[in-house]
Amino acid sequence: MIRFERLWETMRKKNVSTYQLRERGGIDSKTIRRLRANDNIETRTLDKLCAALDCKLEDIAEYVPDRPPSAGNPGEGEERKTTP
Repeated sequence: MIRFERLWETMRKKNVSTYQLRERGGIDSKTIRRLRANDNIETRTLDKLCAALDCKLEDIAEYVPDRPPSAGNPGEGEERKTTP
């Protein structure tokens, strides 16, 4: 899952409000709601955010695995062992 907690931290550090982000970056309020909910957004939006905040992608987003694979649950691409 991609999470956007870093976006809000970066905005606080740079003293940028959501209003300013919408005005500077051309980000609409629906997209702000999607960011708050960690919903899918377009890569074009990520580009706009980085430009508006003068930052890198890792300053606004991070990848967090949905859940760690467990020993009893093979991950994708792994074969399940069976006993004869």
